Amino acid sequence: MSDLVWIFVSALLINNFVLSYFLGLCPFLGVSSRLDTAFRLGLANIFVMLITAFCAWFLNTYILIHAPYLRLISFIVVIASTVQFIEMVIKKLSPALFRALGIFLPLITTNCAILGLAIFATNRGYGLLEGMVFALGAGAGFTLALVLMAGLREEVEMATEVPALIRGTAMNLIIAGILSMAFMGFAGLFSST
Repeated sequence: MSDLVWIFVSALLINNFVLSYFLGLCPFLGVSSRLDTAFRLGLANIFVMLITAFCAWFLNTYILIHAPYLRLISFIVVIASTVQFIEMVIKKLSPALFRALGIFLPLITTNCAILGLAIFATNRGYGLLEGMVFALGAGAGFTLALVLMAGLREEVEMATEVPALIRGTAMNLIIAGILSMAFMGFAGLFSST
């Protein structure tokens, strides 16, 4: 049980995909302008990560035993089909959210954080339960990073003290750098004894 907690906390805070590994920066910087949009995209990412973790485990355990060279292409096919399914569901259930996410919803297909999840879980030899906990932690960490960035960006937009020179992209990159440094503080959270 403590291993599962370690895997979850590690993926959530210590080895956050966005703020430690710098994976998934496109949606992190592109969709994080509004808090509600960032949260919903984070939930969609969690779902895709959970499906990807299950499929990666299944593929590695039962199908790609003697063909490890097919892992990468198999993972890409699983991720692309899962994202297409989510895109159709969101378009049907919430057209406003579909329009708000815009191009960033199909970009989940090319989100390197999701592909990284499948590769990390495979390389670390996680079983089904460990892989699902890892996916949940990574997805929650991705959502946390998106929500933190969106909240800070909304606050900065309302602030009058921010010089015009650094408003926009420059300020967003400064915020992302400070968030990344803050998450580096979690590196000593657990000891490996």
